[in-house]
Amino acid sequence: MHQGSTPCSPRVWPGFRMQIPFDNSYARLPPQMYTAQLPTPVKAPQMIASNAALATTLGIDPADLATPEAAQVFAGNHIPHGAAPLAQAYAGHQFGNWNPQLGDGRAVLLGEVVGTDGIRRDIQLKGSGPTPYSRRGDGRAWLGPVMREYLVSEAMHAMGVPTTRALAAVTTGEDVYREEVLPGAVITRVAQSHIRVGTFQFFASRGDMTALRALTDHVIARHYPQANDPAALLDLVIARYAALIAKWMGLGFIHGVMNTDNVSIAGETIDYGPCAFIDGFHPDRAFSAIDQYGRYAYANQPGIGAWNMAQFATALIPLMPDREAAIEDFTAAVHRMPGIYEAEWRKVFGAKLGIATPTEDDGALINDLLDLMAKNGADFTNTFATLHAPNARDQFISRDAFDAWADRWHLRRSADAVAMMARANPQIIPRNHRIEEVIVAGRNGDYAPFHALLAAITDPYVPLTEDTAPFARAPSEDEHVTRTFCGT
Repeated sequence: MHQGSTPCSPRVWPGFRMQIPFDNSYARLPPQMYTAQLPTPVKAPQMIASNAALATTLGIDPADLATPEAAQVFAGNHIPHGAAPLAQAYAGHQFGNWNPQLGDGRAVLLGEVVGTDGIRRDIQLKGSGPTPYSRRGDGRAWLGPVMREYLVSEAMHAMGVPTTRALAAVTTGEDVYREEVLPGAVITRVAQSHIRVGTFQFFASRGDMTALRALTDHVIARHYPQANDPAALLDLVIARYAALIAKWMGLGFIHGVMNTDNVSIAGETIDYGPCAFIDGFHPDRAFSAIDQYGRYAYANQPGIGAWNMAQFATALIPLMPDREAAIEDFTAAVHRMPGIYEAEWRKVFGAKLGIATPTEDDGALINDLLDLMAKNGADFTNTFATLHAPNARDQFISRDAFDAWADRWHLRRSADAVAMMARANPQIIPRNHRIEEVIVAGRNGDYAPFHALLAAITDPYVPLTEDTAPFARAPSEDEHVTRTFCGT
């Protein structure tokens, strides 16, 4: 593997217009942390969607997104001035099994920008061709996962969940071979960084203290400037990750692949592969076709989050001067995570129930509702979206049981409960069956359903209209999606 080579010379289109204000701090880190890597050009890129509002935040002229060269840029055919394309190295635990060599196998980090809001962000092409970390893969993505990630990541942002964002999606004009021949695509992903727990594990497992220290210093300066040492960094990452998972739980979201290489140190939701939102609620629900034993099922996500933080703690221990003391302190830090998570979880579900100051006692009220939902197969999103309305009980077969629960709930509701609940409970989510409809249409060259769903899910808290109500409908019996796939 060739790591740390000189940043690649850009392929610049004559008359190149698009300007991206790159400032590439990761490319200035020790050379063993990445491989300089140009994207692989594609035959005939065509724009599917672009995000003008995000472009503006990044300091990119949104008018440039409508130019012919935009598809060339976001397919990787033409590299803007100032870019330093590279593939990042990392390792990770995948379904609990250690893999010492992973890395960006189908993604290239073009570079970083400091946005108009002062926040530094990565701009990355995903599906842009093979890298030295591809492990015999083709490095490509097909249209379905690209559309899914665009929709779900933008929906998560609209619902206030820290997440990677979608700047653009293009088709490549080339086929991708999986179990069948599929249309190729590339998504341009934006994140506060793409540094993962697995990035720390990569260098810790090799005993590379130079890279591990440089990475830690970089993360502290970039994401956690209030941290003065690795112990403080661990505490801050745990707190941010616990809050993130609580937000997932409050939306019925299942990440699907909570491997340590998919855990963002910045505390953002990253790597939308076989992710899904629950329709009829059950805590053991899992959708990912590769999660055969439900390791990453809905109810398991908080526990897996703590397990992932234990791996992060292990990777930081070599940096500490007193190893035995660090093991004791870091173990205590990880053991604090469930309590941090529970407090965040009560805050999230308290808002969903219109309880301004939830207490520990409200945990039983919340869990009793979730138990009722599970026993009745109640739709997760629609139950909470209609909970303040008279027809809320229609979600339940055992309506007397719901009424008894509601009597307890009314005693805890705040005076402004209805307004609070309206802000906390989306009317529309990117439901699995709707995403599948969009993908089928896209494979046939019809992107109108994609754009209609995108418009609906990026304004999820407004009252339903005749046009948007169909997007809130739960799937019929023959529309249920029971398995989702990562697309690799």
